[in-house]
Amino acid sequence: MHVELWHNPACSNSRNALALIREAGIEPVVVEYLKTPPSKARLAEVIAAAGLTVREAIREKEAVHVEQGLGDPSLSDDDLLAAMVATPVLINRPFVVSPLGTRLARPPERVIEILPPRLA
Repeated sequence: MHVELWHNPACSNSRNALALIREAGIEPVVVEYLKTPPSKARLAEVIAAAGLTVREAIREKEAVHVEQGLGDPSLSDDDLLAAMVATPVLINRPFVVSPLGTRLARPPERVIEILPPRLA
């Protein structure tokens, strides 16, 4: 099964999601999105597939969020997506994409929803 994990090794949620995927017997494609950010189109696609709004997918706790004035309600989704691609630390994590769905794995256990059932 092809599973893609948008991973930040410094994030405990991301590390725990990776561990859960591996416990399911799957070696995911690990994308260190801070080094290799997605395109704006791919980011929009993954956010939508996860059933989130762009504002739900942005990390508001990052200092750069305030510095760039990204809480301004007049900013469009396109504006926010552009900021996230330019400054990938703004992308919430970890996103996990599998044939069974896409999730923002916060908490990490949400990844189980899109992995095949474990065989006894």
